Amino acid sequence: MTQAISWTLDLDIQPGRQADFTRLMNEMVAAVEAKEPGALFYEWNTTAEGTQCQIYERYRDSEAVLEHLTHFQDQYAARFFEILTPTRFVIYGGPNETVREALAPFSPTYMQFAAGFAR
Repeated sequence: MTQAISWTLDLDIQPGRQADFTRLMNEMVAAVEAKEPGALFYEWNTTAEGTQCQIYERYRDSEAVLEHLTHFQDQYAARFFEILTPTRFVIYGGPNETVREALAPFSPTYMQFAAGFAR
């Protein structure tokens, strides 16, 4: 079993905020790629209408998640939640208790590994 932790975060984009959303998304993607080596996947996707977004993130381990959460809180959280409204948060893997406590305010659903493999 891997130590990796991943999630999908579904969000609504506030009406009239598409330009702000695009700026924030591009800024966050560039920062995570440059400053967070423990981020293995960091992908943003939107609906054709530009009203919803899904972010897929995968981190090496709980330590990498905590690094990301600290960076997010310090740099982006205020703007993020002005522009985006979370609608669903699903976490995969086995985050440690510190990560679970940090993410608890978002009421995530935790999925338990049942079967499968990664190549």
